[in-house]
Amino acid sequence: MPAVTRVLTDQKTITRQKLDQCAAAPLDDGQVRLAIESFALTANNVTYAATGFDIGYWKFFPVEQDGQGLVPVWGFARVVESRSDDLQVGERLYGFYPMATELVIDPVAHGRSAVRDAAPHRDGLPEVYNIYSRVGPAASSDPYQALMQPLIATSYLLFDWLADNEWFGATQIIVGSASSKTGLGLCAFLAEQANRPYKVVGLTGSANAAFVRELGFCDDVLTYENVGELEQVDSVYVDMAGNANVKQALHARLDGVLKHSSAVGLSHWDQFAKPERLAGPKPQFFFAPAQIAKRKADWGKGVIEGKITEATAQIVADAARWLKLQTHEGLEAALQPFADLAEGRADPQTGHIVRLS
Repeated sequence: MPAVTRVLTDQKTITRQKLDQCAAAPLDDGQVRLAIESFALTANNVTYAATGFDIGYWKFFPVEQDGQGLVPVWGFARVVESRSDDLQVGERLYGFYPMATELVIDPVAHGRSAVRDAAPHRDGLPEVYNIYSRVGPAASSDPYQALMQPLIATSYLLFDWLADNEWFGATQIIVGSASSKTGLGLCAFLAEQANRPYKVVGLTGSANAAFVRELGFCDDVLTYENVGELEQVDSVYVDMAGNANVKQALHARLDGVLKHSSAVGLSHWDQFAKPERLAGPKPQFFFAPAQIAKRKADWGKGVIEGKITEATAQIVADAARWLKLQTHEGLEAALQPFADLAEGRADPQTGHIVRLS
């Protein structure tokens, strides 16, 4: 049985990664071995690593080495060995995987077209990450699904959450790291809202400002250096980056009129601002699975999932005009794009796909 190759990440300094090999474990009754075919790398994966202890992402794919972890990614895999009645050899699944060549799961049926990993260590973790959807043969749309679906799902859930809270009474919604795919998706959903009572302001680095303006999702685009130009009106801040200096400057500028501050991503993971050092409301971390659970209770089974699917298709259809795909062959090739994302060097117009088979 071939050895498993994986990318181990230092849980305290997430830019320290290394290739590692371990023996493949034999399957128990009910288990399935998945060979990971491809996955996407985005700033979302940096957030998973940066919040691995706080949110629990390190728990999904535990390793035996203290201080090391496997960063979760979204992608595709095929069944190469099965001791389960719920999955057959040759089937393909889209879902949540480690940065590795394989994953063993304990599948149980979840509706007609999906399975849930019922492995004991995943008990109590958010269900959305434990579901694996059956998909057909490899297709040209696979990279876009891996890159966009989890990000735009978060974008839509953010939009839905803001609407559910009546925009917190704001007349200005500010999206930090507006050049990120999650940020762009949120700006797009906010911009198309009929009779909206707010304007959409995108914050981004100076290198990405022209790109964000050209897409046309924001009413105004400011660079991080120009936070002092924000209009002092009732506002909501949705932060995808976690940059301490920007957050502090924005909270100070909008002190007294900032109605809510939401922390979504940590692409600037090494510059996270301590809430007690900020003027105005303390940032609250947005956890997408919580909004899914709320909407399931509000609307019933399957409704929010359908809305997310429709919203994702809308953004993916538009992405071809601005998103450039870059394919990296093999796990070792994943190290550089992850480092670029973690250190803020990545081009927002490029989507990174790592192909293993």
